[in-house]
Amino acid sequence: MQVLILYESFFGNTEKIAHAIADAIEGAEEVTVREISTVDPETMQMPDLLIVGSPTRGFRPSPATMDFISRVPESRMLDQMFAAFDTRIALSYIKSGVLRFIVKTGGYAASAIEKKLRQKGGVPIVASDGFCVIDKEGPLLKGEVERARKWASAIRAFHTA
Repeated sequence: MQVLILYESFFGNTEKIAHAIADAIEGAEEVTVREISTVDPETMQMPDLLIVGSPTRGFRPSPATMDFISRVPESRMLDQMFAAFDTRIALSYIKSGVLRFIVKTGGYAASAIEKKLRQKGGVPIVASDGFCVIDKEGPLLKGEVERARKWASAIRAFHTA
């Protein structure tokens, strides 16, 4: 089974999560990890499973991630298995109650990625998830890399079942 993990990372946190996911899946699957801007969505060979990750920027995925998704032909996404993840600021580290409310209700990148890939005909195999950073630039909260590996274990279990 071929797995392609695509990510964008501004401060290295999303990249760390992408590699943790790859480490947890590898062995049962053939896994490739690539920065999303290095892949042409119109000509790439579709894997058996596509995993897309992005930092949350203004309640949305990064511009490169959105561009990639918008350029994937619907015919290539039809019945394509996928999973989506993001990195996000942990609500507990946002001091302003108003800002916490805005962030909580504004949404995160993973749910937007999942929605767009579903609209193109993709099939999510696990619920999208987010992994928390302490501040805009990180670092990742303690335990998030391990939590990403557990999330990836659910993906691996889906394929080996």
